[in-house]
Amino acid sequence: MLQAITTKYLSPTNTRNTRVKATAAAGSVTVSWDHALDDRQNHTAAAQTLARKMEWEGLYIGGGLPDCSGYVFAQPFYGRNGEADGFTA
Repeated sequence: MLQAITTKYLSPTNTRNTRVKATAAAGSVTVSWDHALDDRQNHTAAAQTLARKMEWEGLYIGGGLPDCSGYVFAQPFYGRNGEADGFTA
């Protein structure tokens, strides 16, 4: 079953630096913020870390969440004819 990965920015606290948490139904990871990367790149890196941990492979397409709380990353679903099953706007 394909699972979407959502990411969330975690503000620094008195004891922890800035982090990004990537979550899917199968589990989650939290990674430190890399100041050499921009916002989108940090969220992508967290999603990649979770995908590697779960040994998931393939292309992920991402975008921002409507409430600006993070991002979502998902794999396109390919039907029997080998074409992506989805929509274009």
